[in-house]
Amino acid sequence: MIAGIPFNAWAVWGIAATATAGVILRPFGWPEFVWAACGAAALVVLGLLPAADALAGIARGTDVYLFLIGMMLLAELARLEGLFAWLAAHAARRARGAAGRLFTLIFAVGTIVTVFLSNDATAVVLTPAVAAAAQAARVPDKLPYLFICAFIANAASFVLPISNPANLVIYGAHMPALLQWLPHYALPSALSIGATYLMLRLTQRRHLRGAICVDIAVPRLSRGGAASALGIVGTAGVLMGCSAFGAQIGLPTFIAGLATLLLVWARSGSGAWRVAQGVAWGVLPLVAGLFVLVQALQDTGLVARLGVLLAEAIRHSAVWSGWGAGMVLGFGCNLINNLPAGLLAGRVVALAHAPEAVRGAVVIGIDLGPNLSVTGSLATILWLGALRREGVNVSFWAFLRVGVVVMPLALLAALGGRAVLF
Repeated sequence: MIAGIPFNAWAVWGIAATATAGVILRPFGWPEFVWAACGAAALVVLGLLPAADALAGIARGTDVYLFLIGMMLLAELARLEGLFAWLAAHAARRARGAAGRLFTLIFAVGTIVTVFLSNDATAVVLTPAVAAAAQAARVPDKLPYLFICAFIANAASFVLPISNPANLVIYGAHMPALLQWLPHYALPSALSIGATYLMLRLTQRRHLRGAICVDIAVPRLSRGGAASALGIVGTAGVLMGCSAFGAQIGLPTFIAGLATLLLVWARSGSGAWRVAQGVAWGVLPLVAGLFVLVQALQDTGLVARLGVLLAEAIRHSAVWSGWGAGMVLGFGCNLINNLPAGLLAGRVVALAHAPEAVRGAVVIGIDLGPNLSVTGSLATILWLGALRREGVNVSFWAFLRVGVVVMPLALLAALGGRAVLF
């Protein structure tokens, strides 16, 4: 026992920290999921976490896995069937030769995709389309436009309950219905989106001064591409229905993705094997490993200790507790990723019986904080993977130089808007 804490707890914390660092830094160039899965396996092999608890932790992520599979199927179908190239050409033409106009157009589309399909969908579905649009417009540097996909994915991720799977793990079984959610988050979301646009545009201004190509050929949309578009629109409708009634979104998204795959296959003959080859399956063991790590941390009593601390802070001042929790989580989730941070925060908030003012600040911190660095959210990790497929690499420091300007002001604005409501 060290400092009154059992050795096993220190060992769990050490393994969790090492695995998380591996996910963030990717030593030896190994994929993120290898580090998360190895950390989870080490906990079980060393007897620090019973196998039954590990399986229970994995099972808690079922809704997230189904959601991600459905979204990845939709994205790969759209890519293979040429939907992205078709949309990109239209977007580039509408910019009418102005780089700034293309930037604003992509930001608006990214906001809509995030709100109605989730931040992970923006990372997976929109990023290839934006890369294609930048290619069609022959811009000198694609990165300012690709940055939009990462930043708006987090900035707009609390407009609706479905806009970020992290919202589901924070609220758990007590997710508010749509008409309860909107009054609490409409103003903070508007401030978050507005501040993110202004600061991101400011950081990229020197890349947006020149003209871009106006003579852009629009490819013909195939039958399979049209079917993919129909599937994406239908999925958005399904998710809105889930949001209205406070239902889980994983299984409906999976069914929608599978149904779209069958529809495209029937219309264009595209094989399921080609789609399966293009899906980034590694994200599933990554998420599963993170859920196991969180389960182990909970078993050490860490969650209970944090719950007591939060409850004590709330007794002194719920308002300042909300500000503090939002700021700590906003910066802290960049150290451990917002999915495990959201899982831990959701349980801490429940144990502390936190009022809605505090819970809302937690949501904002978890959702918006990841705009500081590439390590902050699952959506940003998915975005990095999508960029690698396009032959683009963004370093930790390149993202941080932008994030340190964009994120803090947006976080303060959103928390301020939230405080006004309570």
